[in-house]
Amino acid sequence: MSLGFTLALTGAALATILAGIGSAWGVGKGGQAAAGVVSEDPAQFAKVLILQLLPGTQGIYGLLVTFITLSKIGLLGGSPAEISTQQGLCILAACLPIAIVGLISAYHQGKTSVASIGIVAKKPDQFGKAMLFPAMVETYAILALLVSILAISNINV
Repeated sequence: MSLGFTLALTGAALATILAGIGSAWGVGKGGQAAAGVVSEDPAQFAKVLILQLLPGTQGIYGLLVTFITLSKIGLLGGSPAEISTQQGLCILAACLPIAIVGLISAYHQGKTSVASIGIVAKKPDQFGKAMLFPAMVETYAILALLVSILAISNINV
């Protein structure tokens, strides 16, 4: 296995691992807050579940970038491509936006979801407004996802 291939695999792994860590943290924090609300008012289950799940999207985005990367380097097709060190570095760099932004945005989206769950606990009729706060954090994860996908797609292998 070449250094370039190893670098590309490292980028793919980081996309899944870092974005997944952020999502696990965010969903976990949201779940703690949601459980408290549901223990007091079980009718709010669906609303707080949606808010809890929002930070989970970054992990999905990281996984998507990983699959695109593994496909790009031929690992999913069964015949790994010859990847130069330069190509490997480019693929690693292309995976970093969703890896890093996914980690950080999921962390902050989890905190924002907790605050929004608090809104729903006090004023269930304000769910729509409460949903906007964590959705704003999602914007940056989507931008990072697009950057990673476009960058990986435009690297010649």
